[in-house]
Amino acid sequence: MPTDLPPFAIFLAGALLVPFVRGWPRRVLLLAIPVLGALNVAGIQEGFELSVGMLGYELSLVRADRLSLLFGYLFHLGAFIAILYSLHLRKEESATLQHTAALVYAGSGLGAVFAGDLVTLFLFWELLAVSSVFLVFARGTERARRAGMRYLVIQVVSGVALLAGAMARAAQTGDISFGFIGLEGLSGWLIFLAIAVKGAFPLVHNWLTDAYPESTPTGTVFLSAFTTKVAVYALARGFPGTDLLIYVGAVMACYPIFFAVIENDLRRVLSYSMINQIGFMVCGVGVGTAMAVNGAVAHAFNDVLFKGLLFMSMGAVLYRTGTTKASELGGLWKTMPFTTILCIVGAASISALPLFNGFVSKALIMTALLEEHHYWIWPVMLFASAGVVEHAGIKIPFFAFFAHDSGIRTREPPWNMLAAMTVGAAACIAIGSMPWLLYEHLPFSMDGYSPYDVTHVLTQLQLLAFAIGAVVLFRLMRIYPDEIRAVNLDVEWVYRKAAPAMVRRVGSAIRGADSAVRGAALGGVNWALGGAFRHTGPHGALARSWPTGSMVLWVAVLLAAFLILRAF
Repeated sequence: MPTDLPPFAIFLAGALLVPFVRGWPRRVLLLAIPVLGALNVAGIQEGFELSVGMLGYELSLVRADRLSLLFGYLFHLGAFIAILYSLHLRKEESATLQHTAALVYAGSGLGAVFAGDLVTLFLFWELLAVSSVFLVFARGTERARRAGMRYLVIQVVSGVALLAGAMARAAQTGDISFGFIGLEGLSGWLIFLAIAVKGAFPLVHNWLTDAYPESTPTGTVFLSAFTTKVAVYALARGFPGTDLLIYVGAVMACYPIFFAVIENDLRRVLSYSMINQIGFMVCGVGVGTAMAVNGAVAHAFNDVLFKGLLFMSMGAVLYRTGTTKASELGGLWKTMPFTTILCIVGAASISALPLFNGFVSKALIMTALLEEHHYWIWPVMLFASAGVVEHAGIKIPFFAFFAHDSGIRTREPPWNMLAAMTVGAAACIAIGSMPWLLYEHLPFSMDGYSPYDVTHVLTQLQLLAFAIGAVVLFRLMRIYPDEIRAVNLDVEWVYRKAAPAMVRRVGSAIRGADSAVRGAALGGVNWALGGAFRHTGPHGALARSWPTGSMVLWVAVLLAAFLILRAF
């Protein structure tokens, strides 16, 4: 049934209702919101637009095409899984905060992907930042508070860059519509910078690895679904075919591997893994062909499912054990068998094992690289694929549920967490086994393409065998990095340690110079006042009684001097 209701409206309206509903009615309401929202999006026709006039511009609140509708379906599915996963929250204040923030956050993501102009995009861009930070604050720890503040500052900077780019574009062209932009002019670079920050590009990525591991077990599942995927959508909309993205994506896909290998916190491992997966999406957008863009957005769709599943499994571990440190875990398969199996499904999916969803989307990107003759980038991405198998496909389930026996004996998480993980796992398997379920919704036609040809399957199986064999060999040779409590230095060291230390040093130098200048100035003033007092005080020369003759003599001297100067 056709509908004119903006997709974000249902979520924002639900966020207003949640604080006033308690108990099971709230849980029913929370589950109903993404279901009703999905039905609403299903009724939106391609080509539908909803606009309002403001300040001489036409703001397009909704613009529906195949790209925005695909992300609309994705965000409703991701929201439903994440909400189901969070139903067990009972502490009233925390539950209300997280559920309200999550609904606003999901609604903001929907508003961003359906926005038809840059001003509307900016409004939802900033609302994404403001709403999502409360999912970090809700953890209630000092580390979470600090990480949340850093996260918020960086996200707001991204929004400021987007607004500046929109204003520059309006001044240059008089057009604020959100379509292809490209890297031409100041406006294009500013908008690109805004997307780069939100997409966790190299050197501006640490907001993700800093804040996501500090969020609540349920909050991280929401965070993994929206912010970076909005950035991927914005790239696919505004910068397809931008060559720079091919190389940025290749770097993104590779460098997180090395951090993930040595990282002890498994939720931080997954955060680095998220950057790695975004690298594949960015690379696909950079190639810019129909197949490559299809691969990028398909991988974004699948990443929400398998990365969400992995974050949910680690959230379940955190919920039951209080930690996700690999050095403190192991042997949990004995008391959390269902969680273990579901985690393995997520690991198989992210590793692109055939019959799992990661395979059917990554194959599109790798095929597009070869078709466009990017022969130097293809092996780089192949290396990145092998790295994924190691740090997410093997390390996450192995160190959490197997490895050494930590002695921890707990039980499975609440039913709703298992149900949410089961839905995610089922979706991973369904799309992997029946890829047309996803392919038919992609922006460009996929007629005649099948990921399950002999070349694709054999290449991926060989890659998986090589990656698994390498890990086994490294462990047997005892050169695989041990899981130890340590702090790994990343780019965030610049603004968390180096910059504050530099500010303190510069501030100390300025304070010292200021103190010296003030001391010298005050000393000079005191000297001048002392001299004046010596001459004008009660015992000074000017206070004495002078004889009349002396006065006449000095008057005569002064008069003579005046006459001489006057003569010249």
